Amino acid sequence: MDKKTVIDLLYRRYIEPTRHWRQDYIGVEIEMPIVNLNKEAVDFDVIHRLTHKFIERFGFKAAGIDDQGNIYSAQSPKNGDILSYDCSYNNLELSFGKERSLAEIHSRFKSYYSFIQEYFREYNYTLTGMGVNPYRKYNHNVPIENGRYRMLFHHLASYKNYELPMYFHEYPDFGTFSSASQVQLDVEYDKLPMTLNAFSKLEPIKALLFNNSLLLGEHGELSCVRDMFWENSTHGINPHNIGMYECDIENVDDILSYISSTSIYCVERGDKYINFEPINIVEYMTSDTIEGEYYENGGYKKISFTPEADDIKYLRTFKFEDLTFRGTVEFRSVCCQPIHDCMSSAAFHAGLMDKLDELAYILDNDTTLYHNGYNQSELRKLFVRSELPEFINQDKVYALAEKIVNISREGLKQRGLGEERFLSPLYERIETRTNPAKSMTARLKNGESLESVVKSFAEL
Repeated sequence: MDKKTVIDLLYRRYIEPTRHWRQDYIGVEIEMPIVNLNKEAVDFDVIHRLTHKFIERFGFKAAGIDDQGNIYSAQSPKNGDILSYDCSYNNLELSFGKERSLAEIHSRFKSYYSFIQEYFREYNYTLTGMGVNPYRKYNHNVPIENGRYRMLFHHLASYKNYELPMYFHEYPDFGTFSSASQVQLDVEYDKLPMTLNAFSKLEPIKALLFNNSLLLGEHGELSCVRDMFWENSTHGINPHNIGMYECDIENVDDILSYISSTSIYCVERGDKYINFEPINIVEYMTSDTIEGEYYENGGYKKISFTPEADDIKYLRTFKFEDLTFRGTVEFRSVCCQPIHDCMSSAAFHAGLMDKLDELAYILDNDTTLYHNGYNQSELRKLFVRSELPEFINQDKVYALAEKIVNISREGLKQRGLGEERFLSPLYERIETRTNPAKSMTARLKNGESLESVVKSFAEL
């Protein structure tokens, strides 16, 4: 396979879907930590019983079975909603089939969430709205037993094998205790460059408003530790696989060039996941053979194999703005939010997507954040810290944040579905100059118990 063929494959997978007209759909995924308030490890048998009760109550069908015969994913044949466990049975995810209205998604979320919480109450368990499980130290932080997650955690744990000029953290199991709030939005072909540029520049403001990942007892300087988890893991060996776009994207050719600079680290052959050192996707696809390893009978075996055109589907990046094969952009940088505010991130993004020109204009001409010697990635790294950098004028940065939320509100009003109400928590955060992580830190410093904070972040 030559390079041109690879670029054509990438175009058909990532760019071609954006040429097909669709309605303005929204996809929402909310991951939530499961907390055992008894300060003991979450009992996975309790989780498996919940799954069966949930399936029975809502008419879902099993969609994923682990190696022990337990259901880790179930889907509704009616609307495409999915109950799943992300990486671990300590982390529950609710994903919603594409919808026009966030109010409809919220209604279904409340129904599912209330049922789960009622079931958990008997065991003194709760879901809560935090980006890191606050009781992670009590849990069995082990991956779901299946080929995909075994491969993933083997890959993450391999950081000790690399001698690279980069810092690796020592939390390869971070997927078992970190939770996100993700949204997918349809994107138009002609607006691809503007979408990626504008939302990349927005990342520092998103950190200001949405930070909610404290690693209690460690890394107290960070109010959003999730960025570090991804960037300083084996996912970040190729920095183009994580974070933001450091270059200004002018056209679709620039996007294709960027995608072709990313790396692949796994494929499937039959029922086996094959893991290998991250390799540039073009180099991988144009190679005659690749050396990798796969799990079998309790150990890993070496294998040589030939790349195939279909392997392109295993190219998985973890960009904050990820262009997907569905013709959508997935926004991945927001932590799980307090449950009462669970639609705030999706509403924020949806409103801004409908006002993309205005968002781009404001950020392209901004001097509060930009033109101070820092690019968007460097600013994001500063804004996920517990304290804002000294050169930032707080009056001006919160005024900028309010201006952007106002634009989002106008976009939501334009949609005419009453979704602007979901932005209320963001106005409150701007007024009080806080975010969930800062609020949690202040409450704990004032002597409030962690359990009390956990319960308040769990309120619907």
